[in-house]
Amino acid sequence: MNPYRHLRIAICNDHAGYELKLKIVEYLLGEGATDVKDFGCHSTESCDYPDFAHPMASAIKRGEFEYGISICGTGNGISMVLNKHFGIRAALCWNPQIAALARQHNDANVLSLPARFITEEDALSMLDVFFMTKFEGGRHQTRIDKINQ
Repeated sequence: MNPYRHLRIAICNDHAGYELKLKIVEYLLGEGATDVKDFGCHSTESCDYPDFAHPMASAIKRGEFEYGISICGTGNGISMVLNKHFGIRAALCWNPQIAALARQHNDANVLSLPARFITEEDALSMLDVFFMTKFEGGRHQTRIDKINQ
């Protein structure tokens, strides 16, 4: 089963996440993803992650994309910006188990990655788990409903 074929995926990063983003986009396209939009940044030159996270979050909120991937040095800052947006549930993940639980229990719609603390192989493994894992609903839905009150 190819989890990427029909998904609309947005991606954003800061300078620390630029190199990993390139590898992730290449991987997604190689796996058959047909709708991947890069919201930037587009170099390793120092920049401010909110400039890229806000537009990506807005596009997801408008329904242009189902999921997002965000990458910065620690994954923290970019996640904080994304989670300011109603309906965005960005989960900072550093291993596949956390990525799975982010989907199963939290219905995360953005996978946030800490570029300076994971390998490329870690990132690709987390992508596969994140996009193949379904939200369990049930008692978890009740919790999700309480996030944006």
